[in-house]
Amino acid sequence: MSTTRPYPPGDRGPEPSGASGVSEGGVPGTGASAGGATVSPGAGQVRRLRFDGESGVVPLARDFARQALYAWGWLPAATADQRAAAEDVLLVVSELVTNACLHAEGPDEMFITCDNKVIRIEVSDRGTGQPAPRTPHRAGRPGGHGMFIVQRLCLDWGVVRAPGVAGKRVWAELGAPA
Repeated sequence: MSTTRPYPPGDRGPEPSGASGVSEGGVPGTGASAGGATVSPGAGQVRRLRFDGESGVVPLARDFARQALYAWGWLPAATADQRAAAEDVLLVVSELVTNACLHAEGPDEMFITCDNKVIRIEVSDRGTGQPAPRTPHRAGRPGGHGMFIVQRLCLDWGVVRAPGVAGKRVWAELGAPA
């Protein structure tokens, strides 16, 4: 189910060991930067990708997410469930980045956070629109399925806006396979 909150999702109650990967200010922690990508070690692992001046941002984001999944042990997948979970993460990355390209002048940056049970994807942009699944959903029509796919695959998703700042951060959380 989609939620829109004026505060970071981590504020919905205590989460074990900072599962949301979001600091009090609503922005994921960052570490040392190398080539537009940032990796933060620790229990709640965070990776950051900046899209400044990049072309081909959807494949770039998918490759970045795939590298994170390998680093975090989600890939290579040992079972069909693990493979499906990793493919779901890559699909959600594609949908969120594509929506930023189509509806919000492109993405600014993407964060991927991992704890043992949840992967969180956040894509920020400067757009003013409000993402929402197309209603009614018409499976036979081309286009307009991105947020419907996100809603169906994710544990939760939503939008965070910072007061006085242009744009938004669209986030989605997916569970690890059992």
